[in-house]
Amino acid sequence: MNNPLNLPVLGFAAYSGTGKTTLLTKLIPLLKSKGLRIGLIKHAHHQFEIDHPGKDSYVLRQAGAEQVLIASKHRWALITETKDLEEPHLETLLAQINTKTLDLVLVEGFKHEAFPKIELYRSSLGNPLIFPKDESVIAIATDEVISTHLPRLDINNIESIKQFVYNYIQKGHDH
Repeated sequence: MNNPLNLPVLGFAAYSGTGKTTLLTKLIPLLKSKGLRIGLIKHAHHQFEIDHPGKDSYVLRQAGAEQVLIASKHRWALITETKDLEEPHLETLLAQINTKTLDLVLVEGFKHEAFPKIELYRSSLGNPLIFPKDESVIAIATDEVISTHLPRLDINNIESIKQFVYNYIQKGHDH
């Protein structure tokens, strides 16, 4: 994947139920406390709505608007309808990010795309490792002993994961 941004992009990849969202909800505040401005792209394996039946934005989108931008003094969101029947590519989504307001983009999911990512692994779930088939995995966060040349992070030690991420972006990777 070509990174269209002038800032680092780092993924967290794992099979469903491994704890990606839980880990990120703990990691993001720690990275913010170091002064980093974080963007996030999350892959959803299902259809989702951010506006709901009965809301004006939903009604306008259902009427045929292909893009709806909802705005208030607190936030704004752009909803874009896609007609594609295939999953979106991460590179396409990264091009939508406003690089002027961020220092780092974290990505949850997109485990089948080639970009720098940390694999989360719990053998108790019975899923195979993404590494070594995916050469873009740069570290493994696990509660297991795994034979690998990659850095092994303790999945239960969020502070060590924060330090790894912080060191990674300070080295200027993937800009």
